[in-house]
Amino acid sequence: MITIEQILEILKKDNNFREIIDNGHYQYKCSNMTFHHISYDSRDVHETTLFFIKGAAFKKEFLKDALKKGLRFYVAEKDYQVGIPVLLVNNIKNAMSLIAKEFYGNPQDKLKLLAFTGTKGKTTAAYFAYHILKQSYRPAMLSTMSTTLDGKTFFKSKLTTPESLDLFKMMAQAVDHGMTHLIMEVSSQAYLVGRVYGLTFDVGVFLNISPDHIGPIEHPTFEDYFYHKRLLLKNSRYAIVNSQMDHFALVQEQVTDQGHDFYGNTSNNQIINSKAFSFDLTGKLAGHYDIQLTGSFNQENALAAGLACLQLGASQADIQKGIAQTTVPGRMEVLTQRNGAKVFVDYAHNGDSLEKLLSVVEEHQKGNIFLILGAPGNKGQSRRADFGRVINAHPALQVILTADDPNNENPQLISEEIASHIKRPVDIVVDRKQAIQKAMSLTQTESDAVIVAGKGADAFQIVKGQRAEYAGDIEVAKGYL
Repeated sequence: MITIEQILEILKKDNNFREIIDNGHYQYKCSNMTFHHISYDSRDVHETTLFFIKGAAFKKEFLKDALKKGLRFYVAEKDYQVGIPVLLVNNIKNAMSLIAKEFYGNPQDKLKLLAFTGTKGKTTAAYFAYHILKQSYRPAMLSTMSTTLDGKTFFKSKLTTPESLDLFKMMAQAVDHGMTHLIMEVSSQAYLVGRVYGLTFDVGVFLNISPDHIGPIEHPTFEDYFYHKRLLLKNSRYAIVNSQMDHFALVQEQVTDQGHDFYGNTSNNQIINSKAFSFDLTGKLAGHYDIQLTGSFNQENALAAGLACLQLGASQADIQKGIAQTTVPGRMEVLTQRNGAKVFVDYAHNGDSLEKLLSVVEEHQKGNIFLILGAPGNKGQSRRADFGRVINAHPALQVILTADDPNNENPQLISEEIASHIKRPVDIVVDRKQAIQKAMSLTQTESDAVIVAGKGADAFQIVKGQRAEYAGDIEVAKGYL
């Protein structure tokens, strides 16, 4: 529940209140109004709903439909002139976030908040942190791959970082379930569109940065992308930063005046004696660690999560147990065919993560390697050239291009665009199931491998803005074993 007086106080304090307009008349207060529900979905309103109008795609017809359900008041950046009062603000997303915090009883103050950002590795690092913290605490997790608010039931999120109204509702549910910590993936988009406005994290972790999410509906430039990534550290009480990341000097300077830890080869917290399923650490977490996820990048993610959890109260024993127990759906999942050839399913969906995935597989599989790869439609167009660059650096790799969430683009044309950046012939099999079947049929010996990259554990294809039925890469591959 929240009153109009509370709402006005919040907005005025944030310099985000313009005025209230009621049938063309300007007001500066609107007394005796209490709201028992908040929503940005016109289908989810009633008489005591505070309704927020957001997004360029919003249509006046949606608001008229909400009026039929009894809506009496709304918040927006303009007056839609529909006969009920409107509270005008300068920034609707910021207003949503601050009002949601108050409406749900400021649940962020009742949890220890850990957030990960980076071009890649957020989900894996979040899983490491979840398994570490659950040794002695009750963590909730908001992850691209799987969300849990009670530690028992898990579901997949539609967004890396939920919209603010959903985010604070989820936090409140976690508090009601007795959770002590909340682990989040925080995307650059979360800051770009105000999903975490006004939220301060106990620990913020910056894993890495490389060009991605640059396009017409995302970030206009790399500088803009990098800036919004760095906002996590600005809004965290303690920072953990990868000292090997590109442009580290800029991030290092930013965190000088706040508590922080660095990790990586140019810091005190380093990985040594790295093997396929174990590694040793120097620094704050000095000791031996077993790990199920292969690859140096997974060991780096484990180290970052360990340092973050140490700051939040985890013991070294908890960290060792948690790292050893961690597996991630869609991250380096491995199947073995009857002929002994391996099938690797991984979420690698940009040039940098693909390069690291290929390097790990090539380290263990010395025969013919077949890569199945696509690129999503309507976002991250720079990935297509990046994929070509990486594939050109692996001349023995045999490539089959296919569909990967084509959305409103033609998957054949997306594949042809990727192929235009590759300096040798490749196959295009648009149907992803057929592409997987073809690659698996071409293997002959135990030294061969198939890599299915991009979708990870996603059991759907995004086509024309909708989730189309798709069993998921791992299930499709199992069917052809």
